[in-house]
Amino acid sequence: MIKKTLMASLLGFPALAVAGETAINGADTAWILTSSALVLFMTLPGLALFYGGLVRTKNVLSVLMQCFAIAGVASILWFVAGYSLAFTEGSNWIGDLSKVMLSGVGPGSVSGTIPEPLFMLFQMTFAVITPALIVGGFAERMRFSAMLIFSALWLMLVYVPVTHWVWGGGWLQDMGLYDFAGGTVVHITAGVAALVAAIVLGPRKGFPTTAMPPHNMTMTVTGAGMLWVGWFGFNGGSALGANGSAAMAILVTHISAATGTLVWTFIEWKRFGKPSALGAVTGMVAGLGTITPASGFVGPGGALIIGLLAGFVCFYATQFIKRTLKIDDSLDVFPVHGVGGILGTLLAGIFSSTGLGVFSGYGFAASAGIETMGGQLWVQFIGVIATFAFTAVVTYGLLKLVSLMTSLRVSEEQEVEGLDVAMHEEKGYYL
Repeated sequence: MIKKTLMASLLGFPALAVAGETAINGADTAWILTSSALVLFMTLPGLALFYGGLVRTKNVLSVLMQCFAIAGVASILWFVAGYSLAFTEGSNWIGDLSKVMLSGVGPGSVSGTIPEPLFMLFQMTFAVITPALIVGGFAERMRFSAMLIFSALWLMLVYVPVTHWVWGGGWLQDMGLYDFAGGTVVHITAGVAALVAAIVLGPRKGFPTTAMPPHNMTMTVTGAGMLWVGWFGFNGGSALGANGSAAMAILVTHISAATGTLVWTFIEWKRFGKPSALGAVTGMVAGLGTITPASGFVGPGGALIIGLLAGFVCFYATQFIKRTLKIDDSLDVFPVHGVGGILGTLLAGIFSSTGLGVFSGYGFAASAGIETMGGQLWVQFIGVIATFAFTAVVTYGLLKLVSLMTSLRVSEEQEVEGLDVAMHEEKGYYL
């Protein structure tokens, strides 16, 4: 023990690391290592392929490049200060800077039953995918430089504070908000930001009269399959252990995704005469996004209803945003992720109840001092409204700030030419 303590001291790691080694659980660590890889896999290549196939041929590389660049920027910012601000004590609103650049965190530092560097890495993968989701709202028209600046600022000024509120000991966590894997933290923030960006930038040239179909549905379906599989790490990993909660979270995730897929498919089939692959994968994402906040609190019966409502509500939200409001949220980020996140966060307050028979959840509310479904629903509602309002206001301000630094949108000539050539001097296909 003396030798280990001396080695830790020489290497610069805190002495508590040695003492904490016995608290690390190998099974839990192995599962969160796997989950971290699965969540990163959701962005690269999953989301990149999913989004890349949905845009037109002349913009495919720009979307892939944006996803890769965001992965790099978000990872570095999370390491430098994001993790510290999100997951240290600080105040009810934001953490402190005690773990900047992982100060004091060594290979033996422990978070629960896993190494703290692993917990930080797992959370980093969430910080990567959230701003990447926003790409779908401004796809095919934002300048690459503006996208980089906006994504960096948005991560630190929107994602990090909301993460602290919900998971880092902030005020929403103190209230007892249910958000197991990111209904508010990931899906509402990304969906609202995408909606605001779509409004501020304005529609693509030709929208809504000109058809802009996906250029490669094979790529999109491939990416969608990766998202479905990766989501097991997203929700199951949020249990932070190899245990029954992780197993149930994965099960309900799968049930909701399957149900959302079928509901969206059958609605399209009835309404338009034929089911589409695009509808099927969009329904799947709706089911996945909607179950996310509830995945650790509901049972399979509740997941079935959540998936059913996700497919139905998100389908009509998509129609309303594009056809009625005529907002060019290019890849339907708000109606799928934003609306799904809102719906799932509210439904978590219902199906977590232990009094619903086969649809019952696991009644964790009592531990937060909330004893009724109505009380939990009120907390869920506050979480939704606070996250929505904060994200909308700060995102709008950031877009205006970035517009003072550089033009947000490409020129009309560049948009017609395509962002692949205009921004990167490359083409996705040389025919």
